[in-house]
Amino acid sequence: MNDEVYVIGAGGHAKVVISSLQAQGVPVGGVFDDDAGKWGSRVLGALVLGGVDAALDYKNIGRFVLAIGDNIRRMELAELLAELSWVTVVHPAAYVDSSVQLGPGTVVFAGAVVQPETKIGRHCIVNTGATVDHDCEIGDYAHLAPGSHLAGGVVVGSRAMLGIGVSVLPGMHIGEQAVVGAGSVVTNDVGAGDTVVGVPAKPLQE
Repeated sequence: MNDEVYVIGAGGHAKVVISSLQAQGVPVGGVFDDDAGKWGSRVLGALVLGGVDAALDYKNIGRFVLAIGDNIRRMELAELLAELSWVTVVHPAAYVDSSVQLGPGTVVFAGAVVQPETKIGRHCIVNTGATVDHDCEIGDYAHLAPGSHLAGGVVVGSRAMLGIGVSVLPGMHIGEQAVVGAGSVVTNDVGAGDTVVGVPAKPLQE
């Protein structure tokens, strides 16, 4: 197995993943995407080699990272391609305390801060400029969008999505697959599957 990392997904999110790998000095072996129109094109210089299934042909050659912003689709692909070796990507301009636990496939982008004793699961996204304070727990496949901020002791369930600029007060619990709208301030726990918006964040009325 060589040092190359292969990226699954060729959209805008992939550009940030590839940029983070390049900033680390990690060679990008290629990209896989099911959009046949992208095959043979390049994303920040990385060649799109073919569809997602073709990634399995490279499983003994390099390591992989999912560059898929949608939480559910990212989970589906992680399960479909479970035999691949997943790499964790941390941009050199991010700060991650040495006591932090990062699951395989998780990405931490430029300007992000992750403070002591935090645990982040598999295939999570800690996006540009997001901050996670001490003793937080982030479940698998969760996404913290750019500029979101978690105070200490926050628990975020698997597949939850926190929008751009969200703030979460200390000790709050955000349930699995919950959605917190951009700019919201979470002052109370959020139930599994709930969508909340506003300041303070309240359930979205149907």
